[in-house]
Amino acid sequence: MQTRDTQFSHYTLTMATLAGPPGECCFKTVPHEGDPIGIVETIGGAPTYVSEPPSPSSSPGPKRVILFLADVYGPMYINNKLVQDYFASQGFAVVGLDYFLGDPIYPHFEEEGWDRPKWMEKSKRQAREMFPAWLEGVKQRYGEDAKYAAVGYCFGAPFVLELGATKFTVAGAIAHPAFLDEHHFHNNKSPLMLSCAETDHTFPLDARHRAEGMLVAARTKYFFQIFSGVEHGFSTRGDPAIPDARWAKEESASAMVRWFSRFCEEGPTQSTGRPAKNLG
Repeated sequence: MQTRDTQFSHYTLTMATLAGPPGECCFKTVPHEGDPIGIVETIGGAPTYVSEPPSPSSSPGPKRVILFLADVYGPMYINNKLVQDYFASQGFAVVGLDYFLGDPIYPHFEEEGWDRPKWMEKSKRQAREMFPAWLEGVKQRYGEDAKYAAVGYCFGAPFVLELGATKFTVAGAIAHPAFLDEHHFHNNKSPLMLSCAETDHTFPLDARHRAEGMLVAARTKYFFQIFSGVEHGFSTRGDPAIPDARWAKEESASAMVRWFSRFCEEGPTQSTGRPAKNLG
C-alpha cells in the first residue's frame, strides 16, 4: 500500500486556480456585537487597525505580531475588529491593513448600478500597490527581531502564502481563501493552517485536496480544520445565533492563536488559551 508521503511525492505543477474569486456568499453578512478596543493609525502611509495586548509582555523575548489581511469587508468592519481584538487579548500585537482605503464592499450592496467587477479589480490593484510600503512600516514599528505571523481571510489569503514563500512569517493561517493558484502552495515555506468550510464554492473539496497533496509533497508543516454545517465566510461573518456557526467561528480563531503560539518562541507563555468567546 502506498504511504501518504509517496502518494503525493511527485505532483505535476500546473499553476491551476485552487481558490477562485469571491462569490455570492461573500456578499452577505451578519454584523456581530461587541465594543472594539483597537485604534486606527497610519502605518507605511496606509490606514491600519491596531490592537495591542492589554498589558506589555514582561518576557525578554521578541514581540509577537499578527498581520491581519482582511476579507472584502476590510479590517474596520465590526466583525473583523472583534477578531483582531481577540488575537490581541491573547498576547499578540495585531495590525490590519485597510487596503480598501475606506471603500470596503458592504456599503455598495444597495447601490443601484454598482459595478462589482470594477470594484474588485480596483481593490486588488490598490492592495498590491500599498502592501510593500505598509509591510516596511510594520517592520519599522515592531522591529526586525519580532516574531511575525499572518492571517488572511478570503481576499487576504494570497498575501499570507506570499509572505510564507519568503519565510518572513514564522507561521501563516488562511480561512475560506480566495485568489490562490497552485504556485502559492508550491512556493510557501512557512507552516500553514487552513480553516475551511464544508460548503465553499470558492475553495471547493477537490481544490482543498489538491492543496493538501501539494503541502504533503513539499513537506511543509500544515494543519487543516474543516467545519461541517458552515459555508465560506463562517470565521468572520457567521451567524452567532446558530450554534454550529458560532462554534466554528470561535474554534477557528482560538485554533489560530494556538497555531501561531506554537511557532513563536514566547507562544506558550503568552497565550492564555482562552476560548474565543468575545467575537460577537
